Amino acid sequence: MEPAINVPGSLDRPAGPARSNDYDSFAEAYSADTENNLLNGHYARPAMLDLAGDVTGHRILDAGCGSGPLSAALRDRGAVVTGIDASAGMLALARRRLGEDAALHRGDLSDRLPFADGAFDDVVASLVLHYLEDWGPTLAEMRRVLRPGGRLIASVEHPFVSYALQDPRPDYFATTSYTYDWAFHGQFFPMTFWRRPLHAMTDAFTSAGFRPAVLSEPQPDPAARELFPDEFDDLSTKVSFLFFVAEVPPSDAGSAPLPPAL
Repeated sequence: MEPAINVPGSLDRPAGPARSNDYDSFAEAYSADTENNLLNGHYARPAMLDLAGDVTGHRILDAGCGSGPLSAALRDRGAVVTGIDASAGMLALARRRLGEDAALHRGDLSDRLPFADGAFDDVVASLVLHYLEDWGPTLAEMRRVLRPGGRLIASVEHPFVSYALQDPRPDYFATTSYTYDWAFHGQFFPMTFWRRPLHAMTDAFTSAGFRPAVLSEPQPDPAARELFPDEFDDLSTKVSFLFFVAEVPPSDAGSAPLPPAL
């Protein structure tokens, strides 16, 4: 699910158990705000689509699909898209966008995915993994549902950005959480993220059996300069998100066997 990291909020309290990451409580406001804003609509989403390339005929799992903007864009490019998200409110918006016959599932990405081995050519996970303390089980499941030679295309909050938030963090190499209050229409919604160093991210991909292929720090869509003249230069000169393409080795390439099912 794509977060609007630049939504004004507060970083003045540590992560806690109080209903963090409750997208159902602000699904409509969140979806409307991120539909065509600079960070999501003209930076994160176009970058994911550029990395995906030609997806005609591809079976794609949109992991953390939210209200479905990336699913819709991939479908418009000829992909057969399945979405999964933990938020019932977001899935209701996705169904409104994609149609009643859309393949949408409610599920937590920390659990076993309700799909067969090798069911997909690609998995996209746009700004999702940084909600998870442990990437291992989730990446293992994503690898399981990908065919040999399939791709995981993922984006996360850039570790340099998250390192600078709150305090700043005293130990770059530790995996730690922080809570950020997103503000919508005068209300605040606590969102808890997990930050980890870059090497921990790449190690998690390889430990799950992926072969990292692309590490990208893209620029926003140049067309957004006229739409957001006051924000464009700032976003285009500072890091914000980090993008990965990780591949499942072809079965005939002597790769390691698939990890056991969870």
